[in-house]
Amino acid sequence: MAAVPGLESQHSLIDRILREQTLRTGDSWFLIDLRWFLQWKEYVETGDQNSSAYPGRINNAELFEGILCLCNLETGRLKERLTENEDYVLLPVEAWDLLVRWYGVEPDQPPIERKVVDLPVTQKVEVYPVELYLCQHSDMDSSVVVFFSRADTVETVLRETQRQFGVPAEDETRLWVKNSDGSCERLRNIHMTVLDACLSSGQTVIMETRNKDGTWPTSRPHIMRNTLDDLQDFHGQPGVCGLTNLGNTCFMNSALQCLSNTPPLTEYFLSNCYLNDLNFDNPLGMKGEIAEAYADIIKQAWSGRHSTIAPRIFKAKVSHFASQFMGYQQHDSQELLSFLLDGLHEDLNRVKRKEYIELKDAEERPDEELAEEAWRIHRRRNDSIIVDIFHGLFKSTLVCPKCGKISVTFDPFCYLSVPLPMSKERVMEVFFVSMNPCRKPTQFRLVVPKAGKVWDLCVALSRYTDVPAARMVVADVFSHRFYKIFPMDEPLNCILERDDIFIYEVSGNIYDDDMNDMLLPIYLREKTRSRDYSDIYYSTILFGHPLLLSVPRDKLSWDNLYEILLHRLSRYVRRPDSDEEDEEEDEDSQDEDIYSRNTNGLIEGDEEESAAANQEHDAGSEGEDNGSELSNQEMSSEPPNGEAEINNCSGGTNSESPELDDCPPSPVPLSRQPKRKCRSSRPCRRKRLLFTFQTVNSNGSTDRNSCSEDGNSVSFHTQPYIAIDWDPEMRRKYYDEVEAEKYVKHESMGIMLKKTPVKLKECINLFTTVETLEEENPWYCPTCKKHQLATKKLDLWSLPEVLIIHLKRFSYTKYSREKLDTLVEFPIRNLDFSEFIIKPQIGAKSESFVYDLIAVSNHYGGLRDGHYTAFARNKDNGQWYYYDDSSVSPVSEEQIESRAAYVLFYQRQDKIPQPTAFPPHPDYSSMDIASDPDPDTNGTNSCSSISNDVTSCNSCDHLEAAASTSFSSCNSEIRDLD
Repeated sequence: MAAVPGLESQHSLIDRILREQTLRTGDSWFLIDLRWFLQWKEYVETGDQNSSAYPGRINNAELFEGILCLCNLETGRLKERLTENEDYVLLPVEAWDLLVRWYGVEPDQPPIERKVVDLPVTQKVEVYPVELYLCQHSDMDSSVVVFFSRADTVETVLRETQRQFGVPAEDETRLWVKNSDGSCERLRNIHMTVLDACLSSGQTVIMETRNKDGTWPTSRPHIMRNTLDDLQDFHGQPGVCGLTNLGNTCFMNSALQCLSNTPPLTEYFLSNCYLNDLNFDNPLGMKGEIAEAYADIIKQAWSGRHSTIAPRIFKAKVSHFASQFMGYQQHDSQELLSFLLDGLHEDLNRVKRKEYIELKDAEERPDEELAEEAWRIHRRRNDSIIVDIFHGLFKSTLVCPKCGKISVTFDPFCYLSVPLPMSKERVMEVFFVSMNPCRKPTQFRLVVPKAGKVWDLCVALSRYTDVPAARMVVADVFSHRFYKIFPMDEPLNCILERDDIFIYEVSGNIYDDDMNDMLLPIYLREKTRSRDYSDIYYSTILFGHPLLLSVPRDKLSWDNLYEILLHRLSRYVRRPDSDEEDEEEDEDSQDEDIYSRNTNGLIEGDEEESAAANQEHDAGSEGEDNGSELSNQEMSSEPPNGEAEINNCSGGTNSESPELDDCPPSPVPLSRQPKRKCRSSRPCRRKRLLFTFQTVNSNGSTDRNSCSEDGNSVSFHTQPYIAIDWDPEMRRKYYDEVEAEKYVKHESMGIMLKKTPVKLKECINLFTTVETLEEENPWYCPTCKKHQLATKKLDLWSLPEVLIIHLKRFSYTKYSREKLDTLVEFPIRNLDFSEFIIKPQIGAKSESFVYDLIAVSNHYGGLRDGHYTAFARNKDNGQWYYYDDSSVSPVSEEQIESRAAYVLFYQRQDKIPQPTAFPPHPDYSSMDIASDPDPDTNGTNSCSSISNDVTSCNSCDHLEAAASTSFSSCNSEIRDLD
């Protein structure tokens, strides 16, 4: 033991320490009774060690409240309103230690140690610390009082609470603070100081310990328990736990099951390592909430105490931080996976403040140097368990097509999105409408080039119908109107799978500029009465299927058009009988003539015009009879596609002949034509019209300014659209609704494109293939000083421990979307990526790039609806399981590969832990596993059969149509106008 220095040395030493010592945040200072300190100063200043001023041991009894005894030694509560330099002095640690060594301290008297805290405007020694009442959630009536410095962290409070109540440090606990209003607030950031956490004296801090089943007592989730769970002693295989479908959340469940069965990530959360990495201040993160919510899922799933859990809290957190996942619409599991990995990375980023690092130009430096620099910069800003496990590095090479400038960059990646080889052909379903009115519309399935034009579609149909492609018009029919009439050079990719495509045969080549034919779209409308049920019509409603006619311009008249339409509609429109054709015209005939003129466009004439028309008819009556005989001969012919009988077919012309050539300008006597103006005083007779005409726009709304009339001839200023308006009574009597909706299926409807499987390595090869940038995404060439459509090539430089491969099954273009259900053959074991790695491997430093499969996210169904499931290998027993929402069942490795595979999880072989438990021996033959989607229905049949929860996916029933059935669904009133 060192000798006690002389009194003068003591005085100078303590005096020097007090002069030089400054306040620094977090430093400790000690309180000492002022009277003892003054007596010590008097003693050392006398220089006489035998002086009666000897202070004796340090005694701070006067600073404590009441009588200092064993009951308050731990708390060390000071008297209130003590003042520095009046009641006590502050000594730094060095000075305190020297005085204690020289003079000692009164027995059983605790030192009064206080911390320097950083207040908003100054630094000071915290004489009065925060007095907190600590208790457990299980027994909040029993509390202990502990003093904490405002500079202490919440973690210090947590550890002290664990010590006070004997809770092992390895148990996961969390703290809540009880506010004055009785509410409780979670102390989430354990790295925050007591001052920053706004803890004040007198508050109660509650410690909560996680249950053995992974839940928290205060937020126990809704758990679907089976009979074994109800016994409270359920013990299953850890990790083999289903997730309840909350309503179209199968995409989320599939992604969670794959990540849950990623061994290094799960071990990280189960061992509570994530608690030290939680980053609550990252502006790019979610304040640690996503990481904590995910940790709750993992703790519960791997507790072995649940067969199923409901991830409601996790779903709420995801919806809060990513609005695209709000509600209960179906989403993409890969998109959720991308968000979750990024969210976990930012919430667990060990870099608290990201520094700005300026990237250097490549300057033809070697790839090794560039790659090392890029990875080092990436790790300086991004350091988390996600980077440790999932991040790799690829090389991106851009080449300017003009100057040859080469730009090389190295970029990190979290997963690989690899394309699938796409077929150059597609199958399209169309309805063909023949000019022959006796033939029902026929449904065809045609194989056409994906990059083809509408002309290619017509050529493909021509092979079955023998109708030249030039005499076809392609239209998209929607809601009883033409949504679009396609030109022949329109790309086929603008036609979506859901579109109802009708191809009409016309009499002439309307695409030939030398031809004088006009294309007439015809709509069917029903007139509706006003609300007072008067005889005045005020609106119309579209019905039925529209028609397309080709008519020579110089022969276009309302009379001829009326007869042409009666002929084209004759299969389901009955002509009036002879006793129904004429009706008596009343005194209001003039008003009716005006209505007919406005709707039919028929111009009123005088008596001389009527007489001339009668003479013209008498001269042509013989021709009309000959036409009738021709129609009778056509009716006796056998219709195509096995139709043995033609119903409601009352006349017609040869479908190969122009329509107007078979119809004379005035095919019926004037007495059977629409009545002009009757000037006689006696009642007149006129022809009974089934419908009237009205020029409309493309939507079917009335447009009275699109045509001009010269006598009975009509000319149009723009592309005409004509509506034939039906009186409700006339429609009921003469229009056969059932017959109008019938169609037949051609034998080509059995055509299916042969889909050959592809290997996973073919997809990787496509990923690393040189491609040219799209016009929407050019590259700015620093040499040319402008944007160029450069060539781009991606190469793999380094791979992570866990490699996620996203198969790009969903193809999106400007006009079309489709899902590729190609079977991708991927190995379960020994997937060697060595051939794709361009990083030089040197001797003993060479890395292993052999991977084994550990999980698969599956998608069954099509674009609009579908269902997600997962296959995953349990890290403890090595057994594969099939996760279908709340249902979990063991499967064999032979059942894993399917057309539904969407996201693959591979782990490096040398990192896979050995199983610690024996796998079960199930009977795989009894397992109900989803089969591959039917290529013909794009998987929609499988959707309902593989889901155990009616809310798991949208309805996807498939209805088989009969040979002759109704196709009213083709004109659905609902359309997705993406």
